Amino acid sequence: MALTYRTAGESHGPALIAVVEGLPAGLELRREDVDDDLARRQLGYGRGGRMKIETDRVTVKSGLRHGRTLGSPLTMEIPNLDFPNWSEDRMAVWDPADVDPITLPRPGHADLAGMQKYETTDRRNILERASARETAARVAAGGVAKALLRRYGMEIRSHVVRIGPSAVVDGAEPSLEDFEGVDESPVRCLDPEMAKKMVAAIKAAGQDHDTVGGVFEVIVFGPLPGLGSHVSGDRRLDGLLGQAMLGIQAIKGVEIGAGFELGRIRGSEAHDEIFYDDEQGYHRRTNRSGGLEGGMTHGAPLVVKAVMKPISTLSRPLASVDVATKEERAAFKERSDICAVPAAAVIGEAAVAFVLAQALIEKFGGDSIAQLDAAIDRYRDQLD
Repeated sequence: MALTYRTAGESHGPALIAVVEGLPAGLELRREDVDDDLARRQLGYGRGGRMKIETDRVTVKSGLRHGRTLGSPLTMEIPNLDFPNWSEDRMAVWDPADVDPITLPRPGHADLAGMQKYETTDRRNILERASARETAARVAAGGVAKALLRRYGMEIRSHVVRIGPSAVVDGAEPSLEDFEGVDESPVRCLDPEMAKKMVAAIKAAGQDHDTVGGVFEVIVFGPLPGLGSHVSGDRRLDGLLGQAMLGIQAIKGVEIGAGFELGRIRGSEAHDEIFYDDEQGYHRRTNRSGGLEGGMTHGAPLVVKAVMKPISTLSRPLASVDVATKEERAAFKERSDICAVPAAAVIGEAAVAFVLAQALIEKFGGDSIAQLDAAIDRYRDQLD
């Protein structure tokens, strides 16, 4: 069975749900495998008031016994602690409530297109599911995927490389050890001096009643070579990673390895030459490919960058049109963040982790973790 996940729930509904199906039986999971990433998702300078309300933790509803997966669907619930404040009126589940519809869509959000698609004049029917609050459930699914990958020596880290005009200068690819303490930075940046400039950029945007976006990088250390495939476009890991990252709210661009820079340089500079020695086996001294060739991992760290646009909800709203009256008015204002790039990086980790976990299960299969262990051990012997 393929490894899949599905999320459910609204931003201010009772809870968010993640259902992961296709996990082998016997995988050991700890609470912190999921809850620690949920806490990291709530960090970052520039977050809004919602993060002060919620304390995201999962409750497992199915698929786990004594800390090990059963092979059946793993269902995780994240309660929305703000729901009681909405349950009697705006988000009442059963009984209709006398609530005025929100008819002012926000530019840059799913509001207007969603209202047209689903034939509603109430923006709340769209915003509740379109909200990035949904990504908490994705992070939960990603935490499970990371636990699976970690068993086979793969570690995933992320950091912020740009916020607004402030960007880290390209240099040597970070090592796993470089990420020690990255979550202690208010913007999850590895460069302390640049982190100060990023904080200043967020503060300036907030003072101007504006928002700011940026770029983050996700790196997978120790990927097994041969995950993914070249045989069909929809099995290439490049495309699968791109879809997963672009499926995150507000992500507008993705690059792998040197990415768009490869369009500027010649082939002699662009490709990673192959070497061999008894200690390292096949290896490259550069990683402009970002760990992927022909849609497959080749053993070097997998490097994916994504750009997040500025948050669509501004405290000084942009121009919009009332869908009920067709009058020009300022867009509806909902509480929001000034910047969420540090949090988006954690969500990006989850997206990359799940794609890799899917590729791992597709290649090696197995109904139990023991069967998966044996298949991967055989493959490593073959590589040696």
